[in-house]
Amino acid sequence: MRAARLIALILTGAACAPAAALDFRATAGPAILYDTPSAQGKRVFVASAGSPFEVIVTLEKWVKVRDRDGHLAWIERSALANGQTVVVTADRATVRQQAADDAPTSFDAVRGVILNVSGPARGTWLPVRHADGDHGFVRRVDVWGQ
Repeated sequence: MRAARLIALILTGAACAPAAALDFRATAGPAILYDTPSAQGKRVFVASAGSPFEVIVTLEKWVKVRDRDGHLAWIERSALANGQTVVVTADRATVRQQAADDAPTSFDAVRGVILNVSGPARGTWLPVRHADGDHGFVRRVDVWGQ
């Protein structure tokens, strides 16, 4: 009976625990990703400046990350920036002047374009800025990295 109560208590506590937020970071510049947390590891690929990655594990000098396609790799911690970016995953994403479907269009971005996140999400919308200075709100379902 005590064991059953203990298990029920643990499960109840786990169900009430807040979900951990995902941590995303962008590369500060072009960066090499490796198969192990070592510069002597196999080079897996080179990421463009500003590429967003989901942080999986953080060590002292290395970070294990996942890209938008689900691939895992290691990157030197110093290669990551403090700012956040997203990449357009829709064929075409309309960036609006306000966080509303009927707001005027600011600009369109095609699949693969990297946008800087410029503030906290507003429901289903995310404020973004393009490298050329254009800014607005993109639907969160049209991007990855947040």
